[in-house]
Amino acid sequence: MAVHEVLSALADETRRKILLKLKEGKISSGDLAAFLNMTPQALSYHLSKLKKADLIYETRYKNFIYYELNLSILDEAIIWINQLKGGFV
Repeated sequence: MAVHEVLSALADETRRKILLKLKEGKISSGDLAAFLNMTPQALSYHLSKLKKADLIYETRYKNFIYYELNLSILDEAIIWINQLKGGFV
C-alpha cells in the first residue's frame, strides 16, 4: 500500500470520524451513515477512499455490509513519518 493513499485518506475529517467510530468495533453501513448523519451515497464515497487505502475492510452478511478497521496498514505510514522526523526505523 502506498503511503500517499493512507495519508490522503487520513487528511479528511469525515474519514477520521469514520475510523474513530470503527475503533469501537464492526458496524453496518446503515448504522454508520445514521451515526454520521450522512446519506448512503456520501458515505460510500468516503468508505471507498478508506478501502483503497486498506484502512478498512468489509464483510457481507445476508443483505448487510459491515466495516471493520485494518490498522496494520498504518505501520508503513508511521515508519515513513518517523523517517521524515529523523527517527530510527
